Amino acid sequence: MKKLIIHSLPVVISLIGLMAVHQTFNPVTLKGPDFLRFYLILLLGFYASLFMLNFLKETISGATFYFAGFIFLLGIIKLIRGIMLGKPVGFLAMILIAEGIVTLIFISGHVNEKIK
Repeated sequence: MKKLIIHSLPVVISLIGLMAVHQTFNPVTLKGPDFLRFYLILLLGFYASLFMLNFLKETISGATFYFAGFIFLLGIIKLIRGIMLGKPVGFLAMILIAEGIVTLIFISGHVNEKIK
């Protein structure tokens, strides 16, 4: 339960900022720079909570992977929407590649702990 609350904080903070600045809860409808700002706040907050859990010597749970998958899926949806609309999506593609690499590193560390 503690991990779920820790991972929910970045989502809640980014959604509150989204509502305060853009008066919407739907980040997919945002234009490029606004979505990137929302997405980076969400992503950096999630990884800060992940590093905080690692610092506290907590194990990575299934909820962590669900949150990572949710954030990655949101980026993929926006990437597909941007490609369909013919918009430049280079920064988002680079962010998604970096996010995929970092997630794979954490997954491999999680699998190694499970094997031991």
